Amino acid sequence: MKLCYALRRGVFYPSQKDNFGEMPDPPLRSKYLKHVQAAGFDGVEIPIGGALRGDVSERAAKEFGRELRDAGVPAVCVRGGGPVAHPKEGPGVRERMAKVVDYASWIGAQVVNTTIVTPATLANGPGAERRGEPVSQGASRYATETDFAETARHLRVIGQQCADRGLKLAIEIHQGSIADNSWSGVHLLDLIGLPNVGVNPDLGNIFWQFDHPEETCEAAIVALAPRSTYWHCKNLKRVHFEKIEKAVYLRVPLPDGDIDYRFAVSAMVAAGFDGYMSIEGANTGDQLSQDARGAAYARELIAAARV
Repeated sequence: MKLCYALRRGVFYPSQKDNFGEMPDPPLRSKYLKHVQAAGFDGVEIPIGGALRGDVSERAAKEFGRELRDAGVPAVCVRGGGPVAHPKEGPGVRERMAKVVDYASWIGAQVVNTTIVTPATLANGPGAERRGEPVSQGASRYATETDFAETARHLRVIGQQCADRGLKLAIEIHQGSIADNSWSGVHLLDLIGLPNVGVNPDLGNIFWQFDHPEETCEAAIVALAPRSTYWHCKNLKRVHFEKIEKAVYLRVPLPDGDIDYRFAVSAMVAAGFDGYMSIEGANTGDQLSQDARGAAYARELIAAARV
């Protein structure tokens, strides 16, 4: 198991650019990447949103990939996604995901990560935030088998596009989607039926979707570990307000939250996972120091699990 940096805050003096998941632009980027490599990360995750705003030609992608490899932190995953089976949004998402697959192959990544979060059906209504309430719009508990079958049909196409380029596809377990817990994730994979398609068992997304998590993180990781191709890791502290049926989840460094990553890493190692444990970076404050601490903690847990 190796470590990937899924940065979330890219502010780096003197740049104040804070686009979610995007690293600083040149010429600051080379100095920034030295900090990432020194923290012990083996690679980085690239968000497709930022890439699509710039030059997404094969030449530009290969140059960027070479820059990252030369810095010792190659691109290991390109992150995209969207509601692939949605009647209105789906066609555009599927077109964009084809570009994600191309970009991932050009930049030298190993994995394409996709979410399948659907638009809120009642904007500003109960569950529209998909976090910390008794309901969550778009959750698997409200889905029909037809929803699963249609989603699987479109993901199978994307999965085959990945396979044709030697890439894996990771379906992120994510709130507000029909892949939001261990059962739904495994069910979707069974319907897709491709060996290069697995899940990204993001425990934080299971934990914070409802006011009361619908399954324990321990049960989820044991069920999902054998089917995982990539792994987002973040940690949270839950603050529950019982009288108003609302939970607030606070982002904290990886060692400090309510999710037991010692158990989770042990489960992934026991399942034979040899992919990337991708640490989702802090989104406030000195993110590089916080995330270096998370990387050191992760390396400690991986070493302990292998004993």
